[in-house]
Amino acid sequence: MDKLVKLGQDMVLLWSKYKVMYWAGIWNTLKLAFLATLIGCFIGLLCGVLNTIPYTKKDPLPKRFLLKLLRIIIRIYVEVFRGTPMVLQSVFIYYGLPYFSNNALRFDNIFAAALLIVAINTGAYMAESVRGGIISIDPGQTEGAKAIGMTHVQTMVNVIMPQAIRNIIPQIGNNYIINVKDTSVMFIISFTEFFAAHRYIVGINNMYFPSAAIEMIGYLILTLVASILLRLLERIMDGSDSYELAQGDQLVMAAGTYSHPDRGTPFDEVNREYTGEEKRNRIRIGLKNRNGSTRGGR
Repeated sequence: MDKLVKLGQDMVLLWSKYKVMYWAGIWNTLKLAFLATLIGCFIGLLCGVLNTIPYTKKDPLPKRFLLKLLRIIIRIYVEVFRGTPMVLQSVFIYYGLPYFSNNALRFDNIFAAALLIVAINTGAYMAESVRGGIISIDPGQTEGAKAIGMTHVQTMVNVIMPQAIRNIIPQIGNNYIINVKDTSVMFIISFTEFFAAHRYIVGINNMYFPSAAIEMIGYLILTLVASILLRLLERIMDGSDSYELAQGDQLVMAAGTYSHPDRGTPFDEVNREYTGEEKRNRIRIGLKNRNGSTRGGR
């Protein structure tokens, strides 16, 4: 119990003394994670759409060759960035490009380098998520869109992607939460995020565990808030469970909006009160009152 009290006191001391640095690290972490997830989603959507462009044996050879080459490139990109740690990707991109280009390709802005690294990594995961979201849509919708003359791009933009995006919203949120935590490896390129602030503060006062406890609580709060907001977004996108069908054209009766004629009228076909000749007479009288004459009297 004494140790917990001492830990709490040390955490309060560190926070009161270095809260500006902690807040700066939190802000950089959130900014990097959000922008990288946004750009990664765009990369994933682009890869998903390009990876699903159809082709047949009847298509020209250059088209088939380019589409196959494009799919191979996307597959290599996905496998490489999914199969290697982000910390090593950071080293290869930030230090490797200047090494192989004799400093012709180098990053003067550390934030831009960190954003590029995290976005490319996120895009590799999102490409597979988007592909799964597209596959989950009923193929009949694609066939129907093609039947009315839509191109592949029009079908994706107007029919498939709006539904696929809704299906992959949980995965997008999951990638954002992962990025909030994985940005901690950006200290390898000297980017000052939340974990880098912890390393700097520990280097000053050697209070490693109290600072690590602050980091743990901070990351947990960030991810919990993100999770709650994403659940709220899903509910908003799902809409209300109870709804009424909107009927724009009065001549078209949508399913569930048909009202049966009043009981006792000539048009009440299921009313057993009117049968046989009496029913036919009442229908004839009703039509005569509406039109002024019956068909037989014209």
